[in-house]
Amino acid sequence: MPDEGFQTTTAPIHVVHAPSARRNLVLAACLMATFTAAVEGSIIATAMPTIVAELGGFSLFSWVFAVYLLAQSVSIPVYGRLADIYGRKKVFYAGVGVFLVGSTLCGFAGNMQTLILFRALQGFGAGGVQPIATTILGDIYSPTERAHVQGLVSSVFGVVAMLGPSLGAFFVEQLTWQLVFWVNLPIGVTAVVMIAVFLDEAVEHRPHRIDYLGSLLLMLAIAALMVVLVQGGSLPRMATITVGVVGLVTLLVLVLHEKSTPEPMLPLELWRHRIILVGSVGGAIVSGIMMGISMFLPTYVQGAMGRSALAGGLVLGAMSVTWAVASFFGGRLMVRTTYRLTAVMGTLALIVGSLVLITLTPERGLVWVTVGSLLIGVGMGFCNTTFIVSIQAAVPWHQRGAATSSCMFMRFVGQAIGAAAFGAVLNLTLLHDAPETVGMIDRLLEPGLREGLPTADLARLTDVVALGLHNTYVLAGVLSVLALVFASLLPARLSPAGQTQR
Repeated sequence: MPDEGFQTTTAPIHVVHAPSARRNLVLAACLMATFTAAVEGSIIATAMPTIVAELGGFSLFSWVFAVYLLAQSVSIPVYGRLADIYGRKKVFYAGVGVFLVGSTLCGFAGNMQTLILFRALQGFGAGGVQPIATTILGDIYSPTERAHVQGLVSSVFGVVAMLGPSLGAFFVEQLTWQLVFWVNLPIGVTAVVMIAVFLDEAVEHRPHRIDYLGSLLLMLAIAALMVVLVQGGSLPRMATITVGVVGLVTLLVLVLHEKSTPEPMLPLELWRHRIILVGSVGGAIVSGIMMGISMFLPTYVQGAMGRSALAGGLVLGAMSVTWAVASFFGGRLMVRTTYRLTAVMGTLALIVGSLVLITLTPERGLVWVTVGSLLIGVGMGFCNTTFIVSIQAAVPWHQRGAATSSCMFMRFVGQAIGAAAFGAVLNLTLLHDAPETVGMIDRLLEPGLREGLPTADLARLTDVVALGLHNTYVLAGVLSVLALVFASLLPARLSPAGQTQR
């Protein structure tokens, strides 16, 4: 590959294994783009109380988060397929452009309704940022190099988990809440300029038939099912059932349509590939575990242990640290061993971490819960890196965008299902064992109100919360064993070192 740029074509690609300044700059641009899309899920968390105080509309609070996730999820498969047809650069520009326009408008929102609308636009753009950036890296690096590079990409999410909330708090306390959205602008523009200058893409131009109907059906099906998963608990029962039925029927129509379309928007043959199926489903399970632990670990620290919110944040931060470190070293491990061994080691870390949390009691203190958090982070780093690298190496250029997007999309599905499942376990435990305490849980989490509780009530509430969260950790353990099963289905002796660029 010449030093002037990087060729990504439907023909075999010649990969330069020597260090390249230009390739490193493309990597930097993709990491920046990934950071902007990922940080929006966490930076806004600490800013929302201030935003609600100014804009009003507290009843719509959760939709600010949910609509971003929904819009991002429904657009990921579409962007991935378009990148396989028209090339990565054009689709990357489109995704980043929509994302930055949405980010800009969010800062100008005058009420909660317009903020939700602009967050949806921002989410539609985000669907074309992270997956396409990851696909670009899959194009310009060999399988062995991808193992190292994707470790860096995965570590971005660990950094985001630590930096996002703190950065959001700094902006609202020292500057203005609008900056939680506008901070994306200089980073995103820089990433686009660097991709434009340093990535030389040559795509074979040929006539294409765009599957517009497939795109519409895909987005409708995903949107309906994600609404049920993310907001089903807050919707009327009949509305949830209706939306769910619409989603399933639309999904069935989509499958029938895609089987008869020459260039389907959702290439179903990808799901017949063992590695793609294992990596995508395995990634969804691991993401579900991560979501459940992230949601409820701070709650245990504050509610059952009586510690501060800061202590809860530090315990969760431990998972982010080991996630970033394990992503980096997991890439190196799979090069020296195999995909299967690395993924199995990751799922074993998840199992051991879940066991530590299952045996957690309030008396065991912060050290015990921190060890569990650290182990969960190790499992996340090893598994996520292995699944994405193995998937990208399993397909040629003209399918890599769709395959990468499939993996990314399934992670979002896993997060949504995980959030619903873990929440359901906690709520069912509370309703079954102590329904009279449900309305009092909020007082347990607020230090001032907690101190005013009678000793007997405090002990009762602490026991109930500890039991409910214990059951969520049991669920995490079960899902970790299931993840181990899928990790074991990866080919036994396959590794990045034994594969060539496709």
